[in-house]
Amino acid sequence: MAKKTVRDLDVSGKRVIVRVDFNVPIQDGKITDDNRIRGALPTINYLLENNAKVILMSHLGKINHKDEEQTAKDKAKNNMAPVAERLQELVPDAKVTFVDVTRGKLLEDTISEMNDGEIVLVQNTRYESGESKNDPGLGKYWASLGDLFVADAFGSVHRAHASTVGIAEHLPSALGFLVEKEVKFIGDAIYAPNRPFVAILGGAKVSDKINVIENLLKIADKVIVGGGMAYTFYKAMGYEVGTSLLEEDRIEVAKNVIEKAGDKLILPVDTVVAKEFAADADHKVVKANEIPADMMGLDIGPESIALFRKELEGAKTVVWNGPMGVFEFDAFANGTLEVCKAITELPDALSVIGGGDSAAAAIQLGFKDMITHISTGGGASLEFMEGKELPGISIIEEKA
Repeated sequence: MAKKTVRDLDVSGKRVIVRVDFNVPIQDGKITDDNRIRGALPTINYLLENNAKVILMSHLGKINHKDEEQTAKDKAKNNMAPVAERLQELVPDAKVTFVDVTRGKLLEDTISEMNDGEIVLVQNTRYESGESKNDPGLGKYWASLGDLFVADAFGSVHRAHASTVGIAEHLPSALGFLVEKEVKFIGDAIYAPNRPFVAILGGAKVSDKINVIENLLKIADKVIVGGGMAYTFYKAMGYEVGTSLLEEDRIEVAKNVIEKAGDKLILPVDTVVAKEFAADADHKVVKANEIPADMMGLDIGPESIALFRKELEGAKTVVWNGPMGVFEFDAFANGTLEVCKAITELPDALSVIGGGDSAAAAIQLGFKDMITHISTGGGASLEFMEGKELPGISIIEEKA
């Protein structure tokens, strides 16, 4: 996919609208994790160094537009002001102006008065009810505020919103460095892998990952499945799963996948079970087909870890999405920890973690610097792995 990147644009003296992903966690007015802001800095700094006027747009949280009282609460909770403060600390040599509106004279005047090398951060795009509907008038209006558009919010490129697609319909456009990097690493891993290529999929629900599993079974040499969705596969095999997470309406789907996959599909052979979903719950290891009726599976067991390690031996490309168990509880984090360790110990392998909980787990468990690429977009990386077109990328102009 030869899309234009920010390097292909003449940005000097231009008003460049950059769709960033500043959807960061905020507690009591303070940002608790600024990784997403830092992720946008390469593109922002490049534009500043090349004398652009940088207009940043992002969503933050969710806004309920159906109930006036709730809308007001959501807007107060998801105000971008703390983001502007943190951004100013991260780019101390550039002036950052926060505009507390998403349209109107104040925003227009602030942008028209900008100097080259300055930043304007616009209020939360979701303050506008038309944002998530890709309202054509809203996209056109926002586009009128700039000369060029840069897509650098990988976490949002799977959504056809006014700020991700609508603006790009009216302006010369390009990918920012963050999205370019995501497209390269995930694209290379999935569609041009060095082999053997092993995909590891975990997480809670088969329904969230079934299309990814089916797509990867066509591409990968092995697909390892763990996490909560393994129990739906067990049920499809006729096993007792006790009180484990189970999607009854996906049992037939799981059965079909097992039949089609043959020896490509690797499932856990043992599991850590407990009577309750709690950090301090008493637990034990049982075989996959011996889960007691009054217990639930919360992690993969030691035999599964050994099996997964064996299947990973010699892998040159590994894609991982979704934890192996309830990694938030120390007692049930071992499967995720050991899989993470096994991936990092592979010599010369390209390793890609597809955002979401698996990314959080890798970072929390201290493996961030040992993975080739950790994606910033859980939903977007999943849809990319499904083989879906991502509207926020497909709208961007191709290189000549």
